[in-house]
Amino acid sequence: MKFTFVTLFPSIIKCYFNDSILKKAINKSLIKVEFVNPRDFSTDKHKKVDAPLVGGGAGMLMTPQPLSSAIEDIKQKSPKVHIIFLTPSAKPFRQKDAKRLSKKEHIVLVSGRYEGFDERIIELYANELFSTGDYILTGGELPSLIICDAISRNIPEVLGNETSLDEESFENMTLEAPSFTKPDIFKKNSIIKEFLKGNHGKIATLKYDLSLLKTKYYRPDLYKKAKIRIKNEK
Repeated sequence: MKFTFVTLFPSIIKCYFNDSILKKAINKSLIKVEFVNPRDFSTDKHKKVDAPLVGGGAGMLMTPQPLSSAIEDIKQKSPKVHIIFLTPSAKPFRQKDAKRLSKKEHIVLVSGRYEGFDERIIELYANELFSTGDYILTGGELPSLIICDAISRNIPEVLGNETSLDEESFENMTLEAPSFTKPDIFKKNSIIKEFLKGNHGKIATLKYDLSLLKTKYYRPDLYKKAKIRIKNEK
């Protein structure tokens, strides 16, 4: 899997791949990352990449030419790219998207800056648009990293223990059950006793029940969907 980050600030993203799981994935050639700066493609003599909004409005907007030239260059070298734009004006990115996209060969993540993208660039090049939450950031670099990370960990062999994917939050429209490690008691708080008895069948049932309770409390929207799924499975 190859990830291409289209960004005016590659240094913000590069450091994330210097440690931990994704660094190991790069070293094992499970993923590859590259960075393309639209400023390098600007035909403006001062390498400008922004301009005022037509029709008025606060701030500046990324101009279409540098982004278009950058993306065209990527597509010429790699025709099978799947291009994703990061913008708050899009559908939410979900775990099911991470799993689906982990089967792609080459993903391009386009990060906005200033007031975002000229809409024509989205219409010309976007295969998908994603938002990572109902908030506004100074740029799309962090959402790009979030999506890359979420996709990468679903690629075979990236995680040391791939079975851990089966019990994670959102796999069955529920949040992951509480987890514990040693010591048995920490600051007078004890691990749930059933977890210490070694009966894996009872532990699995308890974890499932706790998962449902946690989902009901934190994500009632997911809980409703989970209850429908459970009803249909009976």
